[in-house]
Amino acid sequence: MAILDILEFPDSRLRTIAKPVAVVDDEVRQLVDDMFETMYEAPGIGLAATQVNVHKRIVVMDLSEDRSEPRVFINPEFETLTDEMEQYQEGCLSVPGFYENVDRPQKVRIKALDRDGKPYEMIAEGLLAVCIQHECDHLNGKLFVDYLSNLKRDRIKKKLEKLHRQNA
Repeated sequence: MAILDILEFPDSRLRTIAKPVAVVDDEVRQLVDDMFETMYEAPGIGLAATQVNVHKRIVVMDLSEDRSEPRVFINPEFETLTDEMEQYQEGCLSVPGFYENVDRPQKVRIKALDRDGKPYEMIAEGLLAVCIQHECDHLNGKLFVDYLSNLKRDRIKKKLEKLHRQNA
């Protein structure tokens, strides 16, 4: 397994729309394993392949405290099941150090393939629903900062650009 580099906002590669996975093979499973290792090391609770500069529709997630509930979503899709919105303070491994409130539908139905390429469906509410929407946004070239005002987004962008220059 390997720790992969996580792209950081405003890197333009984060805007790439991911392509569907045609076949779940050993290469895809290796990427899934590397993504889990990267996510746990970061540490985070979700990671989309786009964030590690692989433009395939793959998401890994683990919302447990003890890393005991790894979830794999290959070619994930979701549909909103309620008009009720819930506000969560979101953060992102690609926007390190920033947390902002985002409104999202609180209940969704997810369809995806598992690590072995088997299709499954599930209903998600609360944090799981928020996370799958957040990670699917990544696969579509969108970041949580896109839900913020221009002023907030520009402020975050400037701070991260300054940090990147200092670390270069």
